Amino acid sequence: MDLKSNEPFWLIKNGLLTTYPSLRQDKSCDILIVGGGISGALIAHECISMGKRCILIDKREIVNGSSAATTSMLQYEIDIPLYRLKELIGEEGAIASYKACCNAIDKIGLLSKKIGSKAGFRKKKSLYYASRKKDVSWLKKEFCTRDAAGFKVKWLSEDEIKKKYNIEGAYGGICSEQGASIDAFCFAHELLAYNVKKGLEVFDKTALTAVKSSERSHKITVSSGAMIHAKKIIYCIGYESVELIPEKFVDLLSTFAIVSEPNISLYQQYKDLLIWNTSDPYLYMRTTDDCRFLIGGKDEEFHDPQKRDAMIAIKSDKLEKSFLKIFDRPFVTDFNWAGTFGVTKDGLPYIGKHKQFKNTFFVCGFGGNGITFSVTAMEMVAYWLKNKTHPLSKWFNFGR
Repeated sequence: MDLKSNEPFWLIKNGLLTTYPSLRQDKSCDILIVGGGISGALIAHECISMGKRCILIDKREIVNGSSAATTSMLQYEIDIPLYRLKELIGEEGAIASYKACCNAIDKIGLLSKKIGSKAGFRKKKSLYYASRKKDVSWLKKEFCTRDAAGFKVKWLSEDEIKKKYNIEGAYGGICSEQGASIDAFCFAHELLAYNVKKGLEVFDKTALTAVKSSERSHKITVSSGAMIHAKKIIYCIGYESVELIPEKFVDLLSTFAIVSEPNISLYQQYKDLLIWNTSDPYLYMRTTDDCRFLIGGKDEEFHDPQKRDAMIAIKSDKLEKSFLKIFDRPFVTDFNWAGTFGVTKDGLPYIGKHKQFKNTFFVCGFGGNGITFSVTAMEMVAYWLKNKTHPLSKWFNFGR
């Protein structure tokens, strides 16, 4: 599956950070991690820290799947509002899911500091505003629900948003203290390089072609014909898991994004803020660490890469017009691209075991905050490797 196009901004900005060989000889390990994006890099870090012998493979170049197209907005908010999630799965699971994402942002900050990252992790506030008057009532309900659950939030009126952030067409909104942004493409490369020094083996352009599983181990064949003997497999292949898992559990969408030329005044005004709204589909906005402005959205159902790519120019034009309407100034586009992401029935990821796969774990961080879900998956993987059940498993598992 082609997960991105054209060349996303992060690929061009960073260039070829690290190269790895393809696998050409037989190997053995405790854990095979399939997928070399941000999820695979995080899970590899956790497994190496537990003293496991790990091999990571990716059929593309490393971090060239959906992680190359992410906008890397680190939010604790899930695509489904907290008050609605409580109605769907109950108060305990809803609040636990939101708090896991909230804590994940701080964990990324600590991990970024630990490895000496230069990926531009930056704490930011998050503004979620009503783009239609009719949305104010339910957004206020969401504010009260978050406030009662202990999240640091403040309600801003239309006038307060206009005065503080100079945003047109915002009829009120929730300002959250917890949020951040990062260059996930760069961060994933850094994590892999850090753990290669600690024994992780990484192979790109190495596709998994066959798996033979027994009660205790797996024999994996890759595209070169080489074999990997692994005790356990962890799939971190995100949206491509739909090609592996038989039942339908996620709907795929295409999202579109544009990045401006460097603009110091825009950067200075919005460098400490993530912005998204209640439009359907919603718009999302942030600055980058090299003083550009990013806006994304205008999502469509994913049919195939060709149809998605054919819409990039049209969607870019619509995003520019949206920016002009919101900020009353033109947007000078420097880069545009499209990416694929998934939505689930409850906005939650699928992280855990599947009954049809022995000694196997899946990390599918679907939704608008897949990175924070993948950070939560680090802890869930650790529980699995210790034969324990994580508290979030009953809400993130398959077949729920």
